[in-house]
Amino acid sequence: MDQDRGMGKGLLVGFLAGSVVGAIIALLYAPKSGREFRADIRQKTGELKDQAEEYVKKARVRALDVVNEGKKRSDQIVTDAKKKADNILDDANKLMAGIREKSGTVAEQAAKVKTAFRAGVDAYKNERSRS
Repeated sequence: MDQDRGMGKGLLVGFLAGSVVGAIIALLYAPKSGREFRADIRQKTGELKDQAEEYVKKARVRALDVVNEGKKRSDQIVTDAKKKADNILDDANKLMAGIREKSGTVAEQAAKVKTAFRAGVDAYKNERSRS
């Protein structure tokens, strides 16, 4: 924002300086009396002042437009980020629920395998002790 102000001021100063120099050169090369010359300088100064005021008004309007557009864009970015974060959280919750469900199923299967293995070992021991 400070850079925009500096750039705007620089443009305004350059515009005014160029206008003044151009007006002075034009007046110096025109053959007129001192009174006419001073009247022309006053007229040109008034015109330049009016042009500068108009430029400043337009610059302010443009700056407000840029600021408002920036606010709108930042609000939209925040809204989009919130939506994406919510979607990621929902996906993570679904994934965790699936993992919990599968881990419960795996634990049940492991218990069944363990029970079956013990039964097999017991049956082997029984057969061996009978023989």
